[in-house]
Amino acid sequence: MNAYSTTPPVSAALSAEARVARYEWNQLGEGLNGFGCAVLEKLLSPEECRQIAGLYQEEKHFRSHIHMARHGFGKGEYRYFKYPLPDLIGALRTALYPRLADVANVWSERMGMAERYPAEHATFLKHCRDAGQIRPTPLLLQYVPGDFNCLHQDLYGDFAFPIQVAILLSEPGEDFTGGEFVLTEQRPRMQSRAEVVPLRQGDAVAFAVHNRPVQGGRGNYRVNLRHGVSRIRSGMRHTIGIIFHDAR
Repeated sequence: MNAYSTTPPVSAALSAEARVARYEWNQLGEGLNGFGCAVLEKLLSPEECRQIAGLYQEEKHFRSHIHMARHGFGKGEYRYFKYPLPDLIGALRTALYPRLADVANVWSERMGMAERYPAEHATFLKHCRDAGQIRPTPLLLQYVPGDFNCLHQDLYGDFAFPIQVAILLSEPGEDFTGGEFVLTEQRPRMQSRAEVVPLRQGDAVAFAVHNRPVQGGRGNYRVNLRHGVSRIRSGMRHTIGIIFHDAR
């Protein structure tokens, strides 16, 4: 692969595809449709989690290093990976995308939006490049006591995929306490709804980035979602975020 390749090696791609295929995607789709999120239990092994978390100190893997407090994002830090992505991360991004694209296309139709998402991630990334969005967005986050992530949306440009995935790399209660994943849903003319998603090490949560449709008495309407992480009480928490669109 060259330095700008977005395609994972064949062996990694086959392994990730087999791993992703074992989930009951109809059930996960129901969770996304009903609550804006769904959990993929044990997507990564503990050893894989430790290996990915260990990359954080190796600057060669990353294109930028963000300190949240400097930008008003919260308190903590994260690094954006550069291309080529680490094999497992790139392969999971490719393998997860088609399943989520099926949900995304249903959402677009229900919300009366013209956007339709192609079946293959490589084709979707070409659309990103055509829109001037060429920087990779998968990221590795690190939190220590007192850190938190404000409620936000990861859009990065005009062209955005409506679902993303976060994978918890640390074990709650052992590596850290606090640090719950939080999703809020702002409903028209109603109070906001909060969803706290319990995760164990290696679990992934797929969730809505921006909007999702909800069936109402007069048809579908849009709700607006934001996600974040509550305050870390103790220890260190690492998470990987897999965002399917690239950034400007």
